[in-house]
Amino acid sequence: MSFEVVAFLVVLALVFDFMNGFHDAANSIATIVSTGAMRPHHAVAWAAFFNFVAFLVFGAAVATTIGRGIVDPGIVHHRVVFGALVGATAWNVITWYFGIPSSSSHALVGGLAGAALAKGGVGTLVPAGLLKTAAAIVLSPALGFVLSAGLMIAVSWIGRRATRAKWTVGFARRSSGRRRCTALAMAATTRRRRWASSGCC
Repeated sequence: MSFEVVAFLVVLALVFDFMNGFHDAANSIATIVSTGAMRPHHAVAWAAFFNFVAFLVFGAAVATTIGRGIVDPGIVHHRVVFGALVGATAWNVITWYFGIPSSSSHALVGGLAGAALAKGGVGTLVPAGLLKTAAAIVLSPALGFVLSAGLMIAVSWIGRRATRAKWTVGFARRSSGRRRCTALAMAATTRRRRWASSGCC
């Protein structure tokens, strides 16, 4: 493979990476920005930073799956890489234009699988990796729904408990205030009676 082909594929990969950045970064920071928790520039900076350093914490398991677990590595050459990158980039542009939330990683997996299938047939695909990726596509929103719903129910329950606790504390404080007022009134009455019995008043 010539240097020109390698350089072209590197440039194409950088184009896909740029598309991946503005496509997926928007998905990840949408809630933070729309709620006003962070300004857009600050949120993008945070997302870029943590995307860059994430491999230090989580490793390269996803990259390994895409590189070896989707198609047979022996079938991959410059044409397959070209088809995968063009397909994934085109899908990113389409979903961005129509405002459809989607994953660039899944688009790359689909592009790689499609290019390998066109070149070498069904035998070039790795069923275990494809099934794992397909399961993640279905389970990710479902799991997010269940976890977020459970969290909101827990927060609501804690909030109700806290409200009841505040009512109880407030009632106790009001009762305590009444007791203090009663004690002060009793003291004042006793004082007045003492003054009356001594002939001061």
